[in-house]
Amino acid sequence: MNITSTNNTCLPEKVLNPDWCPNHWDGLLCWKASKPGAVVYQACFDELNGVRYDTSRNASRHCKLNGVWESSSDYMNCRALDLHSSLYPDPSIVYTSYFYYGGYTISLVALVAAVSIFVYFKDLRCLRNTIHTNLMCTYILSDFTWILTSTLQEWLSASNNACVLFTFSLHYFVLTNFFWMFVEGLYLYILVVETFTRENIKLRVYMSIGWGVPLVIMIVWGVSKIITPMEIEERSDSCSWMTPHPVHDWIYQGPAIIVLIVNLVFLSKIMWVLITKLRSANSAETQQYRKASKALLVLIPLLGVTYILTMVGPTESGTYANYYSYGRATLLSMQGFMVAIFYCFVNSEVKNTFKHHLDRWNEERNLRTRGSRRFTYSKDWSPNTRWSMSRRLPSQV
Repeated sequence: MNITSTNNTCLPEKVLNPDWCPNHWDGLLCWKASKPGAVVYQACFDELNGVRYDTSRNASRHCKLNGVWESSSDYMNCRALDLHSSLYPDPSIVYTSYFYYGGYTISLVALVAAVSIFVYFKDLRCLRNTIHTNLMCTYILSDFTWILTSTLQEWLSASNNACVLFTFSLHYFVLTNFFWMFVEGLYLYILVVETFTRENIKLRVYMSIGWGVPLVIMIVWGVSKIITPMEIEERSDSCSWMTPHPVHDWIYQGPAIIVLIVNLVFLSKIMWVLITKLRSANSAETQQYRKASKALLVLIPLLGVTYILTMVGPTESGTYANYYSYGRATLLSMQGFMVAIFYCFVNSEVKNTFKHHLDRWNEERNLRTRGSRRFTYSKDWSPNTRWSMSRRLPSQV
């Protein structure tokens, strides 16, 4: 390994406070003693294995609250320079961002169309479709906020107020997405399993769970960020709210994980009841499991189980890690698109409503067409339309 930095200046020193993280050499850079709970930033190394790196960017390392450094430093922002000193990013990161942007854009278009359908057609207005509409709205808000935040990331880093607003909004909309998934799971569980309590829960209760509970959680998270802000050294232009925190972030990450676990319980019980009901019917076994599999396929994107499938993956870089990153980006960004497809575009109720309105529109058009044809009679009392009379020559009338 050929680097310009050495560990001669990173010897242990006597610090004023023994609870601080001591000087530490990680093989690339020397991290000076730091206060507990601080994120230390410093310029990236200028050379590694004969390749020059951009020293205008910063690496970071977190000093834990117990005075121990994080197990590894964060060199994700360190980028190599080519022979012409022009910066080129890691292709896998660029491709992953393309997958996210493309998936979120497709989901936005499909979700806006689906919500417009549910709002426009009065025949589709019921509690079930109202819950679907709210869930789709959370996808729209979170997807749009993610695109906007990613596009304006450099500007947000320099504007602290805008950074706080966008960061809070993004986390809130993502959390509402999880809680409306919980509402979907709760509604289906009550509808299929606990049928006797179906009428006890009103729409306002679901609205309070879906929109109100996440707001309370995010307010607690925001207050904790204000009361105990994470120190950010050597980066006066950085927005601390965008920096992940190992303790504060669990305030909203914990409830999201709990929602996924509860939805898994709902899903298992719902599938058990469905399979039991299918077995009681007089149908072939293959037909029963085909229907159960179809129901499971529909429930998986609705209850957010896809998030669980993408929580654990390769930690080291490589071909498989890149493929996993592309697949994870596709699944997460296309979640809203799948919900719009399953619960609107291929929904039998929506298709029947479309067919009903199309048939009625055709009937009204035919009635208008027939009503516009006014009959007259010739001298021999044979019916002629006004159009045929106007086509005769004056000498023939």
